[in-house]
Amino acid sequence: MCNKSNTPEIIEKTIKTITDGIPGANVNVSDLRGDSNHLQIQVVSDAFIGMRLIKQHQLVMDLLKESLKSELHAVIIKTLTFEQAQK
Repeated sequence: MCNKSNTPEIIEKTIKTITDGIPGANVNVSDLRGDSNHLQIQVVSDAFIGMRLIKQHQLVMDLLKESLKSELHAVIIKTLTFEQAQK
């Protein structure tokens, strides 16, 4: 289990994991409870164009599967294309 002092590292690792898997994505991560275990993640990428919402979320979850096994307890994911993000 992660503690509060690990929050910046977990957030940086999560952002890197997602941007490595979805090049060009804009990723914002917030620690919802201050415990590094519950994150809210917003990913903006044109890689999501034409993809159903469930597929978008599965793509992000697949990238995070190792972290979810050991470091993260729960994530809230919001995915958008760049056009959707500007509305």
